[in-house]
Amino acid sequence: MNQSMSLTTKEILEWHIDIGVDECIDDTPANKLNSVPTSMADVLEASKKQQTKPIAHTDKIAQAYQSPAAPKQEDGFIPLGTAEAAQDALRAAAACETLQDLEKAIRAFEGCPLKRTAKSTVFQDGDPSARIMVIGECPGVDEDNTGTPFSGQAGLLLDKMFAAIGYDRASEDSAKALYLTNLVYWRPPGNRVPTDSEIEICRPFALRHIEIINPEVLVIMGGVTAKSILKTGHGITRLRGKWTEFKTDAIDKPVKTLPMLHPEFLLKSPDRKKYAWQDLQLLRDSL
Repeated sequence: MNQSMSLTTKEILEWHIDIGVDECIDDTPANKLNSVPTSMADVLEASKKQQTKPIAHTDKIAQAYQSPAAPKQEDGFIPLGTAEAAQDALRAAAACETLQDLEKAIRAFEGCPLKRTAKSTVFQDGDPSARIMVIGECPGVDEDNTGTPFSGQAGLLLDKMFAAIGYDRASEDSAKALYLTNLVYWRPPGNRVPTDSEIEICRPFALRHIEIINPEVLVIMGGVTAKSILKTGHGITRLRGKWTEFKTDAIDKPVKTLPMLHPEFLLKSPDRKKYAWQDLQLLRDSL
């Protein structure tokens, strides 16, 4: 039996959404030669060919063309411009003194359009008092479903990577635990890369998150996150394996920072796992 026959209609639709389908095409082919003209130029051209008066098509034109409807504002939600939304995020993040304050502010924030399409606000996992804080890019479909960062196959790989040097997100010993989060807290549709504007809106929360946790070591997973957090134009292949520092006015002592290849990337390029192992050894030796 075809595998798709065992799926429900809802599961099939969710699968199409997950792979980025955003448009449906009719089963019946459209005859472009018989299409209804939608401009006066088309009407005049059609009238010459069919030897009919242009006035005969005016009703069809009126039916074919409709003025664009104004955007709907549901539940009082009004989309903000990127700059305004980023400023709102900056003000909200700056007002947070504790991790609980930050989580509450992020869950209440309506300035990022990704929140309207995501199932979950994916905030954190692990031990907030851990020595190592790991920050990834954004939730994927597994994280969106579970509400936990670094879930699914990428999460399993990350757990194996850190277990190899003696660290575990579920460890009861803070000295051997991990604290996990993301730069963006909502899953982009179709698991696409977050846009520059989406990153800019979420960045104040991510920076405040690091300030509140103030880890001994910050591990940045992936190029998108590294470029945003470190404010650099270099790619991850150039940044990985090299120590740098994270510093803001709210942190007394700079945080040692190590960019690494994201587990999701390693799943697609297993030949690069040797570089991840080199970086993990570098991290282990520093601790």
